[in-house]
Amino acid sequence: MKRVEYLEKNDIARKNTFSPAVVTEGGRVVWLSGQIALRDESGKDISGQFEPQVRTIFSLMDKTIKKAGGASLTDLVTMTVYVTDTRYLERFVEIRRETFKDANENYPASTFIGVASLPFPGVVVEIQGTAIG
Repeated sequence: MKRVEYLEKNDIARKNTFSPAVVTEGGRVVWLSGQIALRDESGKDISGQFEPQVRTIFSLMDKTIKKAGGASLTDLVTMTVYVTDTRYLERFVEIRRETFKDANENYPASTFIGVASLPFPGVVVEIQGTAIG
């Protein structure tokens, strides 16, 4: 049986949609590789477009988590976000709030890291995570 505990959030954590720590016990652990997206799920080119890449990545992560053990994106307990421009932070927080709206403010623990580049031209964001199913 899985048990997940989200430690109390301060104002900064609530505003920026992350949990300071998530404690888990039991359940199946799903370790997700970093995910990127240059095309959305309909095949449209989204190179260089932050928001469509994030939304596509979250959708692909959700499908991978479900395939790996029946859990879903809302079972993500930690994520590391790599971006080519840290000015995306505010928009990322808004998208994460929308994506995890049913999580009752139990957001994954999270790190947001600015990098000089990502593996392919046009990739502006990569997200890695761990879920508990």
